Parts: sequence; structure tokens; C-alpha cells
Amino acid sequence: MSGNCLISSATWVARGLAKRQPATYEVDDKELERISALAQISLDEARAELQQATEEAQNFKPGGSDDGDDDAWEDDVDADGDVSMDVDGDDDATRKGSKSKNEKRRKNKTKAEATSADPNDELAVYKLDEYDREEAKPVASIFSNIKGLAYYADNTQDPYITLKNEEDEEKEDLEVLPSDNLIVAAKTEDDISSLEIYVYDESEDNLYRHHDIILPSLPLCLEWLDFPPHPSDPASTSTGSYIAVGTFEPEIEIWSLDVVEPLYPNTLLGALEKKTEPSIPTQALSAKKKSKKEKKRKPNPERHVDAVLGLSWNRSHRNLLASASADKTVKLWDLSREMNAPAIRSFDVHKDKVQAVQWNKAEPTVLLTGSYDRTVRTFDSRSPTTGVGAKLPADVEALRWDPWEGHTFFVSLENGLVLNYDARTLSSDLKVSSNPLFTLQADDGAASAMDVNAHVRGCIATGGSDGLVKVWDINENQGKPGVTCVVSRNLEVGQVFTVAWSPDDPLTLTAGGSQGKLQVWDVAANKHARKALESKLPQRQWKERDNGGVVGLVDDSGDESDEEEDS
Repeated sequence: MSGNCLISSATWVARGLAKRQPATYEVDDKELERISALAQISLDEARAELQQATEEAQNFKPGGSDDGDDDAWEDDVDADGDVSMDVDGDDDATRKGSKSKNEKRRKNKTKAEATSADPNDELAVYKLDEYDREEAKPVASIFSNIKGLAYYADNTQDPYITLKNEEDEEKEDLEVLPSDNLIVAAKTEDDISSLEIYVYDESEDNLYRHHDIILPSLPLCLEWLDFPPHPSDPASTSTGSYIAVGTFEPEIEIWSLDVVEPLYPNTLLGALEKKTEPSIPTQALSAKKKSKKEKKRKPNPERHVDAVLGLSWNRSHRNLLASASADKTVKLWDLSREMNAPAIRSFDVHKDKVQAVQWNKAEPTVLLTGSYDRTVRTFDSRSPTTGVGAKLPADVEALRWDPWEGHTFFVSLENGLVLNYDARTLSSDLKVSSNPLFTLQADDGAASAMDVNAHVRGCIATGGSDGLVKVWDINENQGKPGVTCVVSRNLEVGQVFTVAWSPDDPLTLTAGGSQGKLQVWDVAANKHARKALESKLPQRQWKERDNGGVVGLVDDSGDESDEEEDS
């Protein structure tokens, strides 16, 4: 695997939510109209950037000594440029040669016609010129004798045709069964970014790449949703399978997972129609030296002006999407509005980049946010000024609400700690000290990945710079929480950037990292993990699995990568 390859984020799609037979991407009139609208946005941006560069060039005034040199250089070019070549003589000779050849051809042709028309030619009566000519005979048609032959309107009805056509084979390859999970991974390899969509068949321990989507910028975060952006009927309850992508660009892209290899996203959130500030570094012109300056973008309440670092879809109010950005703001988007509509709310609750955001499942209007200002905040989106928060010892890497306790949450930090807080005990004044319920040293470096199990109470997974994925069990012991590491494993993904539990299988997770590999791990294949979590696991028949329950992508040679044994 290339050293310049990484998986920055990954998310699951539950079984039965993906379209069984994905559609192939087709450019019809409706799609052309939508593409034109997206292209117009990019055209406006390019036009604004060109105007910006033109104004800077007009304002550029070089030193006085350079003017004389420029004039002299232009004069030399003019003098050297007056070069003429006389080729008339060659053209005349060519024309004369062609004329003499044509005259000879005409003379020979006239002589031949006169000879053939000579009535005194004694051999003319024998018609020797027509000796080799054959009379045209009627040609029998290949369909002249088809009586009694059977034919079929469809090749599938013909018993003599046993080979499938390419279209049928392609449909079979693209089929997603109701028993299959999809896993969407944000991958970057050698400056080429893409979404890779995998199919995971748990019954066969099979993981394979279904299709991919090329992205214009490095992806940072993913969020699955089932709400169709910009529906024709806002009151419609129709669903689909979509993925929202946050990148280094300020726009949020939403792609359909039910369409194979689309060229353009279904929509862009926060794209500028008429851009007044260039989105690329501007050139500061100088008489002696050229240097690049990154122009600072002004905050905008309607859209982000910097990279999108976190996304969260509201499962209760399905048309709402929250986003966290490096521009220090959290924004709220209404997906039922028209394309390129501005954000409906903008929250300035942090003083530095906002790394993560998540809706509370128990209270659908409450948001949880974490920032590089070393604070975590929770507030009602209808009244953000009444929120509470806590001061942290390091920058936030990831955060999650506890699905089993609607008022507690986990936050992982850059120093390797994982903290658990009760939002009811937090203060609106960050100067007031807030103690966590418990503290967990999950990693010696950054605890860059974390997820909370929605099937097993008190079970979390972490990953970080040491390359290990660890599963933790949280139990109450005499009224105080106790935390133990159930199992850890090196999944050979490098530094772990993303960990996510399966929405269907209680102890199956996926992980990706700095080596650009995606792995699926059934933790229940480890007998020590099963024993430690036995009292919390649902009653089921556990399947014995090879390779310790790890399933990786099969490479071109047909072999899976070797894995290390459980620690």
C-alpha cells in the first residue's frame, strides 16, 4: 500500500436500506439542467477569482529601472521577429510540374479513345475487350429458406443460448442483497480523493469494493442520511440512501449511494453563487519576488468559509443536518429547501476550530460540539445562549452521546484521554470546574477515533496513534463506574483514524487509518471478549470465524492481508 494513502472516515449503512439494484448514472435532460446549475456556481467562482487577479495585476507597479529593460527587450523582439522567407519560386516550379503531368494524361486518354473507336480495327468484331466479363447471376439471400425455424423475442427464452449477456452479469455484480451491509470509506491516495463503497456479507465473511466516487478535495468526515435533498414535495416521506461529505472545501457535498459512479453530487450545501473572495491563495505581486499569501476569509452566517470537520444528521427531524467547521462555527441546514439555500442557523459557541458535532437522539433539538479551544458544549439549537459546557485538558478528537443515557456523553482528546460527562452537572460558565464521571487513558498518543456501541450497554471502541483498536467495558461498581479493556488488536491499518460499530451486528466494527486499508472485525470471535461481555450480549449462536474474526478487502491476487493474533 502506498505511503500516501489514508482512510480518514468510514460509516455503515444498515441492512435493507440500500437499493437492491442500484441505478447506472445517465445524463438526461433533467440531469443536464442540474449539472448546469452546479457548473454555474463554479463559473461564478472562477469569474470572481479572475476579476480579483486582474485588479491585483492592474494595481501592480514595478520599479522604475525595470521599465527601460522591458522596452529594450520588446524592441529586440520586434527586430528579430521581422523574418520573411521567399518560397514563390518553389511554388511556381511545383505548379509547372503538375501542369505538364496533367497534359500528358489527357493526351494518352484521347489517343486511347481514338484507337478504340477506329472502325478499321480488324479485331474489334471479336469483342476481345468483353471476353473476361461475366454475366450477373441472382444471389440467394441468406434468409431465403427460414421456414420452420423457431425464434424467440428474448435470448433468455432460447434453450440453446446458455451464456449470460454482459448486461445481466453487470446487474448481478451490482446487486445489493437485503442481508448485505454497505460501508462507505473516505479515501485519499496520491492526491486523489474518493468515496469507496464496500459490500460486507456477514454470512460469508466477504468484503468487496462495489463502486467508488471521485471527490474534488480531501474528505474529512462522512454522515449517512435517508432524506432526499431538495424534494419536489417537502411533505413527502420518501427515503433514499445518501452520504454527506465534508472536505477541506467549505461546501458540503451530498451523493446518492443508489447510483453507481455518478459524476456530480446530488447537491452542494454552502456553495457561493457570486463569490467575492477567492477560494485559492492569491499571488502578491512584487518587483523583486513573488510570494503566496492566504487571504483570510470573513465569517459568513449563511455558509462556511473554511473546511468542514464534522457532520451530524437529525434522525427525528430528517430534513436537518448540522455541520462543524474550521471557521469556528456550527451551522444548521434544511435539506428540504431549494438548491444552494443558505444555512438556517449559525452558532458561534467556540473560539477555535470546531472538530465534532452530534445531535442528541433522546432530545432531538440538542447539539453536542467539541473544539480546538479545548471546550465541549451542549445546547438547544432553539436557544444556543443557554447552553452548558466544560473545559478540557487537550484538543477534542471525537465525541459521542451515550445511546443508553441521554444526558451523558464521551469525548476523546489529543492527549489520549477519553472523558465521560453528565450534561446535567455542567455549568454555563466555563470558569467553573466540571469533573467527569470517569477518565480513561485510551492511548499514549492521540485518541483520534471512538464510537459507542448501540447494542451492548457500556461498550465503547477506541483507536489512535499506537495502531491498536481497543474495546472497553464500563460497569457500575459500588455506585462508581469501572472501566476494563476487554480486548485490543492491531488491525494493520496504521494510525487509526476511524472506528465505527455495525448497526446490525452487536460486536462487529470497522476501522481505517493511515495505511489506506479498511478492516472489519467481529470482536465476538475472541472468546475472552465473549466471556467478558456475556451478561450484556443478546442470546444468539456465535459463529466460529477464521483469522480471529478479521475480514479485509481481497486484493488482486485473491489473498487477504495477514493479520496478527489477538493481544
